[in-house]
Amino acid sequence: MIPLSILDLAPVSAGHSISDSFASSKALAQHADRLGYHRYWLAEHHNMPGIASAATSLLISHLAAATSRIRLGAGGIMLPNHSPLVIAEQFGTLATLYPHRIDLGLGRAPGSDQQTARALRRNRMESEDQFLSDIIELQQYFGEVQPNQKVQAVPGQSLQVPLWILGSSLYGAQLAAHLGLPYAFASHFAPAMMEQAAALYRKEFKPSAQLDKPYLMLALNVFAADTTAEAQRLFSSLQQQFVNLVRGVPGLLPAPVDAMDQIWQPHEKAYVDKALACSVVGNPTEVQQGIINFIAAYQPDELMLTSMMHNPEARQHSFQIAAGLIAR
Repeated sequence: MIPLSILDLAPVSAGHSISDSFASSKALAQHADRLGYHRYWLAEHHNMPGIASAATSLLISHLAAATSRIRLGAGGIMLPNHSPLVIAEQFGTLATLYPHRIDLGLGRAPGSDQQTARALRRNRMESEDQFLSDIIELQQYFGEVQPNQKVQAVPGQSLQVPLWILGSSLYGAQLAAHLGLPYAFASHFAPAMMEQAAALYRKEFKPSAQLDKPYLMLALNVFAADTTAEAQRLFSSLQQQFVNLVRGVPGLLPAPVDAMDQIWQPHEKAYVDKALACSVVGNPTEVQQGIINFIAAYQPDELMLTSMMHNPEARQHSFQIAAGLIAR
């Protein structure tokens, strides 16, 4: 079995607080640490009431301090929102506090709307060339100090924090291949170009100091429960969240419902079904076989599972069911 990992957006459920969200993420990270999951990533989003992982590096530190083995990281940091030096210092600090346990995934999307992007003090339009130059600058801050280097990341310099490229398009695949970096594809919400991006990444990969051959991670929504009906009910929280995004009214993660047909319109259902096509929902047997089938079909080097569930205990139970594959 390939490594299994977890992506957490620190969901804020309806009827619960942000403090509850952080407590849930801490408990899940500790649970994942015990179950043998390989890494646990958090994603940067802004101005979204249902996602509490905006200050990503702070939350990573909180969870790293509460765990002992599992790798912690960003899946990802939206680099256009930040100075590369600041990110190098933040993740250099994390890598110093928690040696050999920190990853840094990098994305190009703002993780927000344009008005929020302006509030983040972004004073320039981000281009593909700028994103590439920011990554190269970041690599320099994590590398050995060069002669006449005027600016250093302290801490950060010489720590070689592992970088990942995140993406949902062919651009990210090309960039990761060009730089010789591992690539994580956002198939859990944007699966349309997954197969093309994977093929392109593997075909064009150039070895680097960090990585000698392609390393592809795919993301998969997993909703496991003791019965198929209960798993489908739990999945309705994520379906409702996507409907709300379509309608332009993002909010807290909704409580599950028994029937989605009373909530969405046909065109909304079509959109949600397409966006969440990479999802495995069912009882333990169905979910474990679904994960095996997904791996067999797309051959990732690692699989990152994610589950936006309203109930923290149900989420822990779902990941425990999926972890039955880890020992294989």
